[in-house]
Parts: sequence; structure tokens; C-alpha cells
Amino acid sequence: MSARPVLGLGLGFGLIGALVAAPLAVASAPARAVELGGQTWFVSPPWKVEFRNYTSTVGAVGAEYYFTVALPAAAGVGLAGLELQQTRGVDRTFSFDVGRTRAFLGEPRREGPAIPVEGQFDDATRVFRVRFPQPPQPGQTITVALRPWRNPFQSDTYLFAVTAIPAGPNPVPAPLGFARMPIYEPFSR
Repeated sequence: MSARPVLGLGLGFGLIGALVAAPLAVASAPARAVELGGQTWFVSPPWKVEFRNYTSTVGAVGAEYYFTVALPAAAGVGLAGLELQQTRGVDRTFSFDVGRTRAFLGEPRREGPAIPVEGQFDDATRVFRVRFPQPPQPGQTITVALRPWRNPFQSDTYLFAVTAIPAGPNPVPAPLGFARMPIYEPFSR
């Protein structure tokens, strides 16, 4: 009896070998944005947001809320903007000084160059939209600083759902999770 190769099995091993070798080839090539059906997707989306607020007492003025996003080197496309929506917190009346919105490369207290930014706040839906006219590029860490007119007047843990928007036609947003902002009553003696 002569041994005959099983074509289906050989094809299966060949396909597995190609799939295993493919990530090595892709990893060495520069990443590009994925465009499917006329939509732009991140190749490797940012996956989290870091939040800082150094003024966390009820009703305090002069606070600045920092949302930091690290855009992976393999993102394949720049960051067109962020969308921040308040999803939790008893005070739904505190508002923002949109004209003082700013962005920069790096992190709070280690600020790099400023980035042009445009902000828009919809008080009814509690959504703050940030747009970058010159999108930050893959591999950069970006911080957006929002200035409320004052902190909320009620203590609570406030949550903001954060979504990253890729630069390109008809972008598909990538959810980054939630920014958690505790607001405390001032200590009394």
C-alpha cells in the first residue's frame, strides 16, 4: 500500500502555517488605518483613559479635569477626537468653560507641546466633544484638559464614558471605558 498525502490535511497545515507566520510579517510592516465599507477603524485602538483632577471638593472653582489617552504606535491612524459623556453623578447642572479647553502631548504636570483643539458641550445630553484639527499621530500620548465653571455642588462619584474617534472618513468610535471622578464634601472642624 503506497502512502498518499491527504490534501485536506496538508492544506490545513499550510493554512495554519500561513496564519502563524502572518502576524510576524504584519508586525514588521508599518500599520495603516483599516477602511471597510467606507468606514475608518483603528488597527490597534487605544484601550483606556486615565483621569486626574487635583481639585476635588464640592463647588470648587479653578478645577481642571485631565483625560489622558495613549494612542498605540500600531493604531494605524491619528486621533480625530474624543467624546466624553457624563453617565453617573447626582449633579447634572455643572457646566464647562468650553473656550478654555486645551490639549497637549504628554501627561498632567509633565506637559509637552500644545495641540490645537476644539470643544463643544451639550448640556442636555451631558456630552463633551473634543476635535483635533491636526490629529495626534500613533505612538503619542495626548491629554485633554476641560475646565468646569465649578465642580459639582453635590458629592458623589461621577463617571464619564470616553470614546476615541479615529481620523478618516466615516470613523468608527472605539470605547475606552470610564473616567471616575470622586467629588468630596470639604472637611469640617
